[in-house]
Amino acid sequence: MKKLTGLFYTNLFLTNRLWTILISCIVCFIFSFFFGWLGVVPYVLLGACVLLILTDLLLLYQTANGVFARRQAPERLSNSDDNELSIYIENFYPFAIQAGVIDEIPHQFQKRDVWFKTHLKSRQHKILSYILKPLKRGKYDFGLIRVFASTPLGLISRRYNFKEDEVLPVYPSFLQMRRYELMAISNRLNEIGIKKIRRLGNSTEFEQIKNYVSGDDYRAINWKASARHGSLMTNAYTDEKSQQVYCIIDKSRAMKMPFDGLSLLDYAINASLVLSNVALLKEDKAGLITVAEKIGAVIPAERKPAHINKILEVLHKEKTRYLETNMEMLYTTVRRVIKQRSLVVFFTNYESMSALQRHLPFLKKIAGFHLLLVVFFENTELKALSQQPAVDVEGIYIKTIAEKFAYDKKLIVKELARHGIQSILTSPQNLTVSAVNRYLELKARQKI
Repeated sequence: MKKLTGLFYTNLFLTNRLWTILISCIVCFIFSFFFGWLGVVPYVLLGACVLLILTDLLLLYQTANGVFARRQAPERLSNSDDNELSIYIENFYPFAIQAGVIDEIPHQFQKRDVWFKTHLKSRQHKILSYILKPLKRGKYDFGLIRVFASTPLGLISRRYNFKEDEVLPVYPSFLQMRRYELMAISNRLNEIGIKKIRRLGNSTEFEQIKNYVSGDDYRAINWKASARHGSLMTNAYTDEKSQQVYCIIDKSRAMKMPFDGLSLLDYAINASLVLSNVALLKEDKAGLITVAEKIGAVIPAERKPAHINKILEVLHKEKTRYLETNMEMLYTTVRRVIKQRSLVVFFTNYESMSALQRHLPFLKKIAGFHLLLVVFFENTELKALSQQPAVDVEGIYIKTIAEKFAYDKKLIVKELARHGIQSILTSPQNLTVSAVNRYLELKARQKI
C-alpha cells in the first residue's frame, strides 16, 4: 500500500481542467448555503467529478507502460554551432493522448524551456527536434526525459520518467570544419568569404604535359613534346605540396577575453582546426603547438588521413592558462620541432605596444627561420565606442581612449611589418575566413 501511495504521489498530477471543476464544486457548495433552492445540485456535481476522476485514473493506469521516449543525440556536440537533438516518443495506449515532454538538458545552457506539447494517436510515434548551441568545450550532462500523459478527459496527468542520463563531449567546431571541407572539395570556398587569389607566377611543381588551349601561358609550351605530337603541348604545374603549416595557439590570460559567449581561445581553436583541415586538403602537412607559461601539446606536422582527428582530440582538451606566455620556451620548441621552413601561424592577442615589445625579440628570431604569420584580434567593443558621437565631456573622454586603443592595434601591425613579419588584425567572427584567405594567398604567391 505504501508503494502504491508513493507511486500516486510522485507520478500523478492534477490538470488545470480538474482544478477548474473542483473550484466550481466548492463555489456551488458555498452558494447552496445561501440559496436553498440549489438542493442536491452540488452533491450531484461532486459525484460526477469523482466518477470522472476514477474513470481517468483507470484509463491512465490500465496500461503499465503506456508511453515510451528516448533521446536521439550525436556522439559529440560542436562548439559554437547549432546542434540538432531529438526525442522519439511513442504512444502504447489504446486511445489518443495529450503528451507534455521535458528534456533535462545540461545546466551550462541555462535553459528551462525545452518543453514540448504534442498529440499522439494510439500506436503513433513522433520525433520532436530542438537545437542546442554550446559555448564552451567540455563534458555536458543530460538528465531524465519526463513525459506527462493525459487522456481525452484531460483531468489527470501521469508522469513517466525515462532514465536517459548521458554525458556528451563538446568538441571544437567540427561542423564548421566540415562545411569548409565540402566547399574546398567542390572548389566553392568563395561562397563563404574565401577569396580567389591571382597567381603571380608559375609553381615549380610539375604536374603533366597537356594539349595547349587558348589562354594557357605560351611560356610553358613544351616544344619537344609539341614536335613529337605534331600539335602544341604545354607543361602544367600545380601548387607545391607537402609544405608544413603549423598553428601555434597562445593559451595565456590574453586569450580569455570573451566575445559573443566564446573566449578568444575558442575562436583560435576553431580557426586552427579549419586551417589545418584545409592545409591537409591542399596536400600540405599540418602541425600544432599550444603554449602558455609552459609548452602544452606538440603535434608534429603530418599528412596522414587520421591526422585531423588527432588534432581535434588535442584541441578538445585545451584550456586557458592565467600566466604570461613563455616566448623563450616557444622559440626553443619551434627550433627543436620544426626542422624545415614552414608557415607558422601564431594565434595570440596584443592590446598594447608594450605587450608586443615583450614578444618581439622572439618573434623576429622565429621569422628568421620560418614564414611567421601573427594573428591577433580587434577589440570590437572599443571600435564601436570610437565610432559613436560624443555628447558630453565623459563621452569625449571615452571616445578618445577607445580611438587610442584602436590606433595602437594599427601600430602593432606596422611594427610587425617593419620587421618582416606577416600579420592579421581581425574581428573574432571573421577569424577563420581571414586565416584561410591568408594561407591560400601565401601559398599562391609561393612564399612558403
